[in-house]
Amino acid sequence: MTTGSGNDRCGTPNQPCDESCDGEEYPSIFRDDRAQVQRRTLTKGIVTVGGVASALSLAAPLSALRDVDVLDPAYTGPVYEENIHLVDADGERIHEEDLEYGDVITVFPEPRPDIRDAPTLLVRHPEQEYAEETALEHIVSGYAAFSKICPHMACMVSQVDGNILVCPCHIGEFDPLDGAAVVGGPPPRPLPQLPITLSAEGYLIATGDFLAPVGVE
Repeated sequence: MTTGSGNDRCGTPNQPCDESCDGEEYPSIFRDDRAQVQRRTLTKGIVTVGGVASALSLAAPLSALRDVDVLDPAYTGPVYEENIHLVDADGERIHEEDLEYGDVITVFPEPRPDIRDAPTLLVRHPEQEYAEETALEHIVSGYAAFSKICPHMACMVSQVDGNILVCPCHIGEFDPLDGAAVVGGPPPRPLPQLPITLSAEGYLIATGDFLAPVGVE
């Protein structure tokens, strides 16, 4: 990757941006380039997050790989399906009690964490704070999930500013309380929402795939 302007470094669908892209500096809680999520104990009142510098260079839990075909970059199957568990980068399933309100983490589909479209942002807020633009039937216990891949240039939405999710490449801003609607910058549409629920054991699972196409259409 060459140096120069932000457009020279990144910003095409075939070359997703990373956190080196030009753009206004925001406080970031996504600093781990290998998406190593540090699981927060519930006694610590801090936000726990994991970052992914590129959708093509994920450090995914090897124990979660179920099908060698998902390692193929040409994989075109579903990202999530019904009853697929959401896991962090260590392969740990996400339990209902793991996050507090205001927390944000990066999660992946358990059986196929290495595919290009796997990175997913999981947020938790009081359910009454979500607007109608959020698919309310697809949130559970205050949890909502959205693709981490910006629909502008396929960069990673890897920073936060208050409750706003920020893509640092071109300062695209998304409001997770409003269905991840675009509230700033050039992205043409919201981040796709992932329908989720709780398993009988209290773990977060998908009920299907993303409700809209992931990344740049």
